[in-house]
Amino acid sequence: MAGTAEIAHGGFPGAVRGLRTFWTAGRRVERAAYAVGAALMLSGLLHLVVFAVDGGPWTGPVSWRKPVTFGLSFGLTLVTIAWVSTFVRLGDRARNAVLGVFAADCVAEVALITLQAWRKVPSHFNEETVFDTTVTRMLAAGGGILVVTLVTLAVASFRRNDGTAPSMRLAVRAGFVALMFALASGAVMIARGVAKVESGDQQAAYRVVAALKPAHFVTMHAILVLPLLAWLLAFTGLAEARRVRGVALASAAYGVVAATVVIVSAIRFATA
Repeated sequence: MAGTAEIAHGGFPGAVRGLRTFWTAGRRVERAAYAVGAALMLSGLLHLVVFAVDGGPWTGPVSWRKPVTFGLSFGLTLVTIAWVSTFVRLGDRARNAVLGVFAADCVAEVALITLQAWRKVPSHFNEETVFDTTVTRMLAAGGGILVVTLVTLAVASFRRNDGTAPSMRLAVRAGFVALMFALASGAVMIARGVAKVESGDQQAAYRVVAALKPAHFVTMHAILVLPLLAWLLAFTGLAEARRVRGVALASAAYGVVAATVVIVSAIRFATA
């Protein structure tokens, strides 16, 4: 499996062979998640074509940007989580349940956001009709499911796992720690946005949420960047101790950048 303690060296050709191994040697649930993630990203790209043909604003609560960015983001995140989970020690039943629920939730979130884009109405913080309110609440509930599944994987990543190289274990753990901050910022955005809507100012909800988006973005994608770095280092021929130091330095640098973005975003969020 791809999550073994040592991945064979071999430079770029070895990396290509290693990339294929994630599919050929992957578990059924992992391959299914890869396929679903690819389909979600394809949906995002197709809606980019729709935007090119139909036009309209790119920003704002009603635009083709939302099915594009959410399709690409959820698709990439699903593929990433399925891949990273191969380096986490989980029982087969737990792995199937976590990845299965996570994949289904990603599909539901993208589908609801895309539906509202085609209906030309906002997908989030929209309580104009009974149907729109239902969609808004379903999206919020889906966010809760995402939190549960990702926290489960984050906790599992800190279990002892001798089958994964120390450099990769460090990268995965650091990535999940950053991801917890992304989940926290997402929860704060939803809570503040809902409060604004209930106070009767729906447009303010979108402005307030936008202030935390940079922090949400940079902390979310550490779970891809850091494990990807650790994986690539395995093909360089460097000793494992040096790879661990490299991942540690990269994690620290990423943390500094993320902390800076979070602080600036928090200030803007507090004053919005």
